[in-house]
Amino acid sequence: DMADYFVDKVKTFLNENKDKPFFLYYGLHQPHVPRTPHQRFVGATTMGPRGDAIAELDWCVGELMAELRRLDLLESTIIVFSSDNGPVLDDGYADQAVELIGNHQMCGGLRGGKYSLYDGGTHIPLFVYWKNHIKPTTSNALVCQMDLVNTLAALVDQPVRPELDSKAMLDVFLGKSQKGRDELVLEAAGRLCYRKGDWALIPPYDGPKFMETEYGNLDDFGLFNLSADRGQQNNVAEQNPEKLEEMKSDMHKAVQNYYNALK
Repeated sequence: DMADYFVDKVKTFLNENKDKPFFLYYGLHQPHVPRTPHQRFVGATTMGPRGDAIAELDWCVGELMAELRRLDLLESTIIVFSSDNGPVLDDGYADQAVELIGNHQMCGGLRGGKYSLYDGGTHIPLFVYWKNHIKPTTSNALVCQMDLVNTLAALVDQPVRPELDSKAMLDVFLGKSQKGRDELVLEAAGRLCYRKGDWALIPPYDGPKFMETEYGNLDDFGLFNLSADRGQQNNVAEQNPEKLEEMKSDMHKAVQNYYNALK
């Protein structure tokens, strides 16, 4: 009953705040474990509880949209739908997620997954919807969820702490610009990697090389050109020594002498 319970809470909040500005964070449970979709969604897909939970998630978002539409709030409400990290298939639950996935690629062809420093662990879905303000488009701009803080603050003319690592990028989120961040530091399982333009740098870390998905624990620095190698299959550090040193130096500065801390 969790989905129904939280949807009702969302609708109650919207009705109580429809006549004034509001911020709503709606944390969906699906498809996190334990995957326990309501009985009316059981069998909705061919992928067992995992697929059925995602079908339930879709219903939850639909209920939110329908309530905003009913309250005539869609044109004055920005909706952001996103995830906290890349996907994981096998969580140790006997829910047949592995057996029933078929040909579906949960990372969309990216390498890695949850806990991984490869793009499959840190590149997440992020949709922004604002009726009659955003035209449907796909953006390749480099942004992160932290940027929503400064962006939304700028939109409503509110101050933010200057030390916060957040960039105001309203035009990017509204689909009017493809100019995102120049660089971005990413984290997975307490380890950091670095992205600048089309290039990604993964420092060497001790630890397992594989779990369900590849961790990105490399014996030496990994350098990947994402425009030429979207799936990060080719470490081109040896072929690009100057770019490697440039990326290492830039990450070192961005994270305040990070490599010294590693040693």
